[in-house]
Amino acid sequence: MPLHICGTPIGNLEDISLRVLRLLKEADVIAAEDTRHTLKLLNHFEITTPLISYHGHSGAGKAAKILELLKQRKTVALVSDAGMPLISDPGEELIRACIEYDIEVIAAPGPTALVTALVLSGLSSDRFIFEGFLPRDTKKRTEILSLHIDEERTAIFYEAPHHLKETLHHMLDILGDRQAALARELTKKYEEIRRGSISELIAGFESSEPKGELVIVVSGVRDLKHKLELAWQELDLEAHMTLYIEQGMDKKTAMKAVAKDRGISKSEIYKKLNYQQK
Repeated sequence: MPLHICGTPIGNLEDISLRVLRLLKEADVIAAEDTRHTLKLLNHFEITTPLISYHGHSGAGKAAKILELLKQRKTVALVSDAGMPLISDPGEELIRACIEYDIEVIAAPGPTALVTALVLSGLSSDRFIFEGFLPRDTKKRTEILSLHIDEERTAIFYEAPHHLKETLHHMLDILGDRQAALARELTKKYEEIRRGSISELIAGFESSEPKGELVIVVSGVRDLKHKLELAWQELDLEAHMTLYIEQGMDKKTAMKAVAKDRGISKSEIYKKLNYQQK
């Protein structure tokens, strides 16, 4: 029998699909990230299917147990606490094991916070990259954010409320003051979308602490380049330089960008702005 990967609501219970409800009722067992959390969902829809736990700390033994149930032709439904399983949640090892043993894997799609945040952000949605939760280690976080300095695609991150301010400041330092959006408590009663520059998002929490489940959406350099292309034509040379520097570029990189925009050489910029060549 197949393993069914079932997407469940990220907040509003009305978002569950009829197909997922049927699969949860018909399954022999439901493998849940947190059985207590999933039990609330099952009780709401009067589903009595037995639950077993399967989470990030389960280890290979629990995956082997689920695999054995599937080999016994039992139907297993895999769910996470919210949204689609495997998206910043455990389950990859189980899926790979099923494929290795030629056990069918079927996905019943459901809500996903990253896509919901993206379409509400107002930022480019035709190309995007999902990073999940950034590492807490500063060096590793810097390495990942640095990859986005020249990234044209919109970037999506998950973050915990007690780390949000630190993460936004780190993004500002590395990526510059890009346009961004912060989605909080998606589909829930207190859903909130804040849009603006990264510095504006930071300022919005000066007198209050962030709460709830958060998604950060950050514009790629494609949007920034388009904005700069429109803006620089009304600026003098010094303001043109400042425009790029305020986006996080160093003076040398900004000078190269200005020279390209205006179709002039860097030596002309040195001369006109009285920079000392080194």
